[in-house]
Amino acid sequence: MTATRPTKKQFETLEFIKNFIIEHGYSPSYREIMNGCNYTSVATVALHVGNLIKRGHIIKRDRSARSLEIVNASDVKSVEKNYSHELIKEIEERFKSLEKEMSDEILNEVYVLVGALKILGHVDAARAYAGRINNISRDIA
Repeated sequence: MTATRPTKKQFETLEFIKNFIIEHGYSPSYREIMNGCNYTSVATVALHVGNLIKRGHIIKRDRSARSLEIVNASDVKSVEKNYSHELIKEIEERFKSLEKEMSDEILNEVYVLVGALKILGHVDAARAYAGRINNISRDIA
């Protein structure tokens, strides 16, 4: 399926998402898109994101927060080189912190960072870290 051209507002939303991913290494939340694009409600963001998904410009993975991915990610590929090593360092630091003390906040950060790896195309690394997360989750229960 080829992507149809986005409307002006959809293009602005798409550009914001691309730039956010390039800058941060993970996708923005709907509220961050709302603030970044000067929309007045999250519902407006949901409408534009939904239409961008229908038009084939982005996909949303796993029905979870920060799971938007650019379909034609050529603009985002530069992030892979810039952030992949930093992301892995950050994830390893968070796992070390979790070994010392279990914290929901740190565990949530690990989920976000592993999701960023997946978005950047490091699917195998993300799967490996997801396995470690599952082991930690089992130990808690």
